[in-house]
Amino acid sequence: MKNNNKFLSCAGLTILWFFSALSYASNQVQSIRIWPSPDNTRVVLDLAAAPQYKSFSLNDPDRLVIDLSNITGSATLPAISGDSSLIKAIRSSGDDSSMRIVLDLTRNVKPTVFALTPTAPYGHRLVIDFPEQQRIESRPPPSIRAARDIVIAIDAGHGGEDPGSIGPSGIYEKNLTLPIANRLAELINKEPGMRAVMVRTGDYFIHVNRRTEVARGHQADLLVSIHADAFTSPQPKGASVWVLSLRRATTEVGRMLEQTERHSELLGGVAEIIRDSANERYLAQTVLDLSMNHSMVTAYQAANQVLGELGTITSLHQAKPQAASFGVLKSPDIPSILVEVGFISNPNDERQLKSASHQARLAQSLHRALKRHFQLAPPADSLFAQQRAREHKVQAGESLSLLAQRYDVSVDALRSHNQLSNDSIRIGQVLRIP
Repeated sequence: MKNNNKFLSCAGLTILWFFSALSYASNQVQSIRIWPSPDNTRVVLDLAAAPQYKSFSLNDPDRLVIDLSNITGSATLPAISGDSSLIKAIRSSGDDSSMRIVLDLTRNVKPTVFALTPTAPYGHRLVIDFPEQQRIESRPPPSIRAARDIVIAIDAGHGGEDPGSIGPSGIYEKNLTLPIANRLAELINKEPGMRAVMVRTGDYFIHVNRRTEVARGHQADLLVSIHADAFTSPQPKGASVWVLSLRRATTEVGRMLEQTERHSELLGGVAEIIRDSANERYLAQTVLDLSMNHSMVTAYQAANQVLGELGTITSLHQAKPQAASFGVLKSPDIPSILVEVGFISNPNDERQLKSASHQARLAQSLHRALKRHFQLAPPADSLFAQQRAREHKVQAGESLSLLAQRYDVSVDALRSHNQLSNDSIRIGQVLRIP
């Protein structure tokens, strides 16, 4: 009986090994996808199982070679979707157990190649990232000049290989955030004294760290990241707004203090004074702490304005700003908020979020909130600050003609600018000076 058990045990192990080896050798390239973006070109190989691969670059002509082992079936290339000016052609060769894929390139570039495990809706993937040569460089601090626009960086959450959450109908979060972001950008760009910068302009992947870099490169006054929430059950609903948690803020300041090569970028003009930021760490930390504190206070005030507007067009999941450690909120020098416009996992919210009219209402509410926030607290060198300074509170004995003479404008212009039907004004009334 013992011998029989031993025989069965060995047979079982043999069978397990056989099927394990069979599955190990049964990989296959199912499709190839190309995702171009301003920052990089991403090529994705969708595979049936985890890839076993080697890669190397060649020059004259420029190309990347990927050798896949344990591949069964034909070495013919599967369907390819997308294109990029970087990639001239993709070709393949192979035998019964391996496949070589060659990417012919238009220029010499150093790629990053890595594997990704399954994440819905994708399975196993081999990813090749080709960085672009051009990057947005931070502009020097502005000198004294004419009043500037307030810059709002708008980040449409997720994109490309990162679809975000998936709604009951199968729609991806990335396909909801971009149209809302585009509508918001249009409204901001129509507003005198405001300018929008889109972090993501199409369906491509962009790393969370790069999102804040784009905002910093454009010297953004505020970063607004647009998302749709999700939960494991369909009940939760409504919008919410998130700001950076104090714990994450403290961690980020400490981490950035170690990156002395980035101090001139993070400290702005103060870096010219703190020449030896490694030895004057306490001074650098004070400046970064002040910058982070200002960013967090500004973000919280903006978040409150956004919640107030969102509450007029949709239900709120949280009535007050929530603190979290989201990576897109971590910049110490750029006030940042993350807006969850609803729960994509809730059928009613999802239906609304898919509606173009509701997307327009969301964008309009965000625009009103951001405009009001910066009207109340405009940057000192902005057009909004200049407009706010050109206000006058009527005192006893003052008339419209007297004020027109004092500010060197015509009575007609003063009347028209304040939408007055006649020349009558009252004590305490605030007039805008054209």
